[in-house]
Amino acid sequence: MSEKTTKYHDRLTILRAEIKKAGLDGYILPRTDEFQGEFLAPYAERLKWLTGFSGSAGAAVILDEKAVVMSDGRYTLQLKDQVDAQLYDTQDSTKASIGEWLVAHAPKGCVIGYDVWLYTSKQIEKMKEALEGHDVTLEPVEGNLVDVIWSDQPKKPSAPITLFPDDIAGRSAAQKRADIAQQLKDQNCAACLITVGDSICWLLNVRGGDIAYSPLCLSYALLYADGTLDWFIDKDKVGDAAARTLGDAVRVYGFEDMLMRLKALGEGRLWLDRAVTPAWFSRAVAQRDIDILDEDDPCIALKAIKTQSEQEAIRQAHVIDGVAVTKFLKWIDEHQNTIEISELSAEQALENYRLEHDSYLGASFSTIAGFGGNGAIIHYRATNRTNALIKGDGLLLVDSGGQYQWGTTDITRTIGIGQPSQEMKENYTRVLKGHIAVASAVFPKDTAGKDIDALARRALQEVGLDYAHGTGHGVGCYLCVHEKATHISPKEENAFRTGMVVSNEPGYYKENAYGIRVENLVLVCASDTPDHLCFETLTRAPFDTSLIMRAMLDENENAWLSSYFKSVEQDLKPHLSDAEYVWLTKRLKDYI
Repeated sequence: MSEKTTKYHDRLTILRAEIKKAGLDGYILPRTDEFQGEFLAPYAERLKWLTGFSGSAGAAVILDEKAVVMSDGRYTLQLKDQVDAQLYDTQDSTKASIGEWLVAHAPKGCVIGYDVWLYTSKQIEKMKEALEGHDVTLEPVEGNLVDVIWSDQPKKPSAPITLFPDDIAGRSAAQKRADIAQQLKDQNCAACLITVGDSICWLLNVRGGDIAYSPLCLSYALLYADGTLDWFIDKDKVGDAAARTLGDAVRVYGFEDMLMRLKALGEGRLWLDRAVTPAWFSRAVAQRDIDILDEDDPCIALKAIKTQSEQEAIRQAHVIDGVAVTKFLKWIDEHQNTIEISELSAEQALENYRLEHDSYLGASFSTIAGFGGNGAIIHYRATNRTNALIKGDGLLLVDSGGQYQWGTTDITRTIGIGQPSQEMKENYTRVLKGHIAVASAVFPKDTAGKDIDALARRALQEVGLDYAHGTGHGVGCYLCVHEKATHISPKEENAFRTGMVVSNEPGYYKENAYGIRVENLVLVCASDTPDHLCFETLTRAPFDTSLIMRAMLDENENAWLSSYFKSVEQDLKPHLSDAEYVWLTKRLKDYI
């Protein structure tokens, strides 16, 4: 048994003993924290600690004789690579849910525990629906069983909060609270419980440093219909200056005071989004017979529609980010196959270029630099073990983003190394055609994300190809790189609204061979056509023109490329050295 297998075997064995000690027959461990976050502080990386799987979404189910680690189609290859098959089965969660897996594998009469802080009540209800008619029971557990056995578990973060300027936000925290307080009055609610980190940061015009990649402070909030707010947070994070700015209308409490403040609601109606709120709150409220309005977190829709100040700040961030990415592309172009470059050294080079600007505050997610077959792993992360040299002929996929004091960026570029094959160029061009179809779309105001998604896939599907992820996600303003609102995906029913920022990122992945993705961020704008919307592309960086099969593009697609490259050249020129500008114009000379 290898050292790696021994480590995870021992952890699984100890957890099974703890499960029995708790009077349970099994346990469900999702990859999330008490705030339903995507990026986790080290203390909350329980699934990774237990199983070795480091993907951004997933769960483990542990029974006495069997265990499984599940995630979606983005992580199919990563699951096989990181999870020991001697200990765990792996499962695509889009093909079988946790409830369905339990139906197939859990013995009758089983009692399966779950952490009431890591699951929402709606998630539990969905699992119970799958278990209906089967003799398997889900049992709420308040303490996390992994925490009991994780002897060197990191401490919870304690980073101080910072204030986000009102002149960039476009509205003060008081104005935002008043807007949502009016919604509470309209719905006859006394208060609204807010548990999502970026909602609270947006509402209060604050940012934090509790987790990597997203400037969030781990906290909860209770907003009242009079516009006042109870903020449940580690009090040491809120300094005197921040407290004075927030004012007396924002009352700071410790987490231990939440139950007391919920009790004080009395018979008032509570707005609570059961889809995102930990089940602990739903249970606490139910025990006190408080009337619930189960609607979406009211911050989500308002946060997604960026103010004019936010839009301008985001444009500025993309110019600065485009400069860094362009310098990186020049470096790769001039040094490929002449010096030793690995995936990890390429990531560091890009990070160094971003660090050249004072407004850069850190990455918006862990950079993906995948060469050859590694690029076909949709959410690949290079490690010392997998780190490939970038040499020979093939494709390098680099997906990265930055957090700037003005905004959040997310960009993917696929780069030709050596002499890419004809097949690679043709498929790159098909992906680019899908990207352009989205970027240039003009569509009615009630258009949903699924309708735009179809445009992105058409050129690939015409030759029997596709990709196993959505085409776009919402993006915040110096907040989360993955923001809830509308998305561009096959099942997305929500419509676009002017002011939303979403990604445009079709791709194609040939297992063990190469990956292609072309990603820019776009802003939803009013079109010149009445009652129609369109997209303004925000990202400012060139595509690799050596991969484009121009004959495969029609007149409109070529015109879009020409217009985009001209905007890139014009916006980046003031920030580039003479040599950098010469390189850029040389790469774009056939288009501008």
